[in-house]
Amino acid sequence: MSYQALYRVWRPRTFEDVVGQQHITRTLQNAITQDKFSHAYLFSGPRGTGKTSAAKIFAQTINCEHGPVKEPCNECAACRGIQDGSISDVIEIDAASNTSVDDIRDIRDKVKYAPSAVPYKVYIIDEVHMISVNAFNALLKTLEEPPKHVVFILATTEPHKIPLTIISRCQRFDFKPISNQSIVERLQKIMQAEGVSVTDEALESVALAAEGGMRDALSILDQAISYSEDRVELDDVLAVTGGVSQEVLTDIVRAMIEQDVQTVLHGLDQMIQTGKDPGKFVQDLIYFLRDLLLYKSSSGLADLLERAVANEAFEALAGQVENSWIQQAIIELNQCQQEMKWSNSPKIFIEVALLSITDQFGKTQAPGQIQSEAVDQSAVVGQLQQKLQALEQDIAKLKEAPPQQQEAVSTTPAPDRRRSGSRNSRNTYKIPFDRIRDTLGKAEKKELKDVHAQWANFLNQLKTANAPAHATIQDSKPAAASADTLIVAFKYEIHCSLFLDHREMVESLLGNLDKHRTIIPIPEKEWNELRSEYIQKQEKPAEEKEEQGEDPLVDEARKLFGDDLLEIHD
Repeated sequence: MSYQALYRVWRPRTFEDVVGQQHITRTLQNAITQDKFSHAYLFSGPRGTGKTSAAKIFAQTINCEHGPVKEPCNECAACRGIQDGSISDVIEIDAASNTSVDDIRDIRDKVKYAPSAVPYKVYIIDEVHMISVNAFNALLKTLEEPPKHVVFILATTEPHKIPLTIISRCQRFDFKPISNQSIVERLQKIMQAEGVSVTDEALESVALAAEGGMRDALSILDQAISYSEDRVELDDVLAVTGGVSQEVLTDIVRAMIEQDVQTVLHGLDQMIQTGKDPGKFVQDLIYFLRDLLLYKSSSGLADLLERAVANEAFEALAGQVENSWIQQAIIELNQCQQEMKWSNSPKIFIEVALLSITDQFGKTQAPGQIQSEAVDQSAVVGQLQQKLQALEQDIAKLKEAPPQQQEAVSTTPAPDRRRSGSRNSRNTYKIPFDRIRDTLGKAEKKELKDVHAQWANFLNQLKTANAPAHATIQDSKPAAASADTLIVAFKYEIHCSLFLDHREMVESLLGNLDKHRTIIPIPEKEWNELRSEYIQKQEKPAEEKEEQGEDPLVDEARKLFGDDLLEIHD
């Protein structure tokens, strides 16, 4: 087989060919020319960004017969021997296949021998994070103090898996993803040298699909060349990568804005029928909306667009939507993308997401409508503020005139405290005294401690998940707990009523952290009275056992509320 893939033919031979990593190549060149290069390097970064190529170029440069130089000549015997692998002093090791301690010990034993053909012996260990912990330990001493004629270059895509003891012994260089513009410029030079005709739109699509990797870009372009006829067009690249054209994305987004459900679903079905990857479609749509949001925020950000070209249709689309709609659509699609990972029918999740976006956020609002809604919202806020002020006044009156005084002034018999919740008011909360007393009979100190241990973490998660629910419960505190029930004391009765609207969600979230318990809210004042009443009922059994020198009342109180909340007076 005489044909070689493009990424093999056009593998970088000089530091200048390593695209997009000037911050690394310049540092290495200066170190070589000044004869100040290190004995160990760590090259980390995404795949296809030039880590192994830079390592081989470094090995050629320090061993070039014309050195010290900034670039290898690629003509002397040393450069040619390192390129074709005939010089045994430059050893390239795949750590994925040589992970054991014995493999590293073999390197350690051979390091002490001087190079046979070139000045420096270079060990290039690719995917070094794959070797075992024991193998790393065997490499430590050699890596720290190798012979003067040895240089280690470790390459990895996952540097976080490498022990810090190894990293601290190396000079670390982080290779960054290559920009789309740099990839396009490099591909244009390669296609001119190869004599292949490719459109600019096709090269831009290849760069987008490569996601910062030059090797991936060359592989995709190689495949697109084989797929095309005489000239590589945008459709050829989209057919190879499974991507979606900007025209299709524009039509679907416009249909969602106009609430044209039929066009949206037909467009999705047609793409999937033609073999497009559903996951790739969602990803392209998210990036397209992201570009739309950036462009709408400022037309000067056109250079930062990753999936779109600012043509007339794109500009017209930007004028039809609001920033809030785009943000909500991106959130909905991102959630769809997560759910698709665990489903065998991703198309259904995409259809549901698109319908949700169309129904909830797709209606374009005219400026007059926006202003009208703003006025309506201001009126609602004003009403809520008035209600809040009225509630605060009622609470202040209750504090000034306690219920006992009101009962003395009233000529009608005061209703029983248990039936105080029978008044006709939306904010009145009926306290389940019987259930609370039953829970107190089963309550245990250990259960309450378990709740207290998770309470702070629970409130933080609740604030992120549901801010209104967090607002109702943030000033409350766990009062007593059994294996299946939790009593929570709230500051005011209205908080108990508001809490009931979020009860199921709060119980579910708390159950994820500890165990599922039914939460019973109770105002703090009623809780203090009920707790005192319950403790007093334990006095008779306590008196009967006083002769035995025990105080069951204290024991029971300690069991229910813990030592922190217990005060004992004679």
